[in-house]
Amino acid sequence: MFAIPGKQAVSITAAACTQISKLMKTKGHSGLRIGIKKGGCAGMEYTMEYVDEADPNDEIVDQDGARVLIAPMAQMFLFGTEIDYETSLLESGFKFNNPNVEDACGCGESIKFKDPAELARDLNGS
Repeated sequence: MFAIPGKQAVSITAAACTQISKLMKTKGHSGLRIGIKKGGCAGMEYTMEYVDEADPNDEIVDQDGARVLIAPMAQMFLFGTEIDYETSLLESGFKFNNPNVEDACGCGESIKFKDPAELARDLNGS
């Protein structure tokens, strides 16, 4: 785990909390697991899946009725991320404001993270 005492791994905006809570109620699941996987032109992509129970190593964030579980392999890369939900005339969806992203593709579907050693130093405050 990459937790810092007294600080949540991710923050969730009011719009994202509303949408996650609505999805959980409609779909009948207990949470939304967020992870990362290799893919896309920048190298990595976010994943989201409904879950009914937490993995023992998930980082769990409960906020205003929304439950987000962070997959173990994604915790270091997502720490400090703000999860938002935006709606526009053309699309709506979750947006990740992630301080650990070094670069992103033009379409916004994939990202490149900072070097893991740099992320570890950032988390340790060095």
